Amino acid sequence: MYRVREWNRGDADRLLTAFAWEELARQESDVPRTRDEALEWIAGRAVLAKERDVHGFVVVDGQDRALGHVQVSVSSRRHDFGWLAYWTHPAEQGRGVASAGARLATEFAFDRLDLFRVETGHRLNNPGSCVAARRAGFRPEGIERAKLRYGTSRYDTGMHARLVTDPVEGVPEGVCGG
Repeated sequence: MYRVREWNRGDADRLLTAFAWEELARQESDVPRTRDEALEWIAGRAVLAKERDVHGFVVVDGQDRALGHVQVSVSSRRHDFGWLAYWTHPAEQGRGVASAGARLATEFAFDRLDLFRVETGHRLNNPGSCVAARRAGFRPEGIERAKLRYGTSRYDTGMHARLVTDPVEGVPEGVCGG
């Protein structure tokens, strides 16, 4: 149903409409606001992969329509772990896009990047992200107090991880902090 691929120039308009959503824009440090900036953002994915071991993908449906973004950043080669981040276009939320993208990017991390552990986290006031992480096989590991800061506000964060030895199935439903 869903798959991931590299971002391309044809995704620029869809990327701009995603970042027009202020909730997404306030969480990102690199927010494209024009078509040229969107094209730079897209071209930057290849640079990040090559220079910083940050591998980003667009999540697409059967019509190859951009539905969201997922990326794995290698945090430590010595310890073989990485960090997973994801977002879904606001028009596509609630359809399993984030879960599918997270699952596919994590498989990439295990199979292609040779990672043993992938971590992710989310604000506690974002229960949808918690559900997506669990459905992608990420086990809850605890809550980190006031970890994230957006503007002047700090947020507690639900932390999750998936090991290469963990099955996707078997993570209990629910939300962190609930």
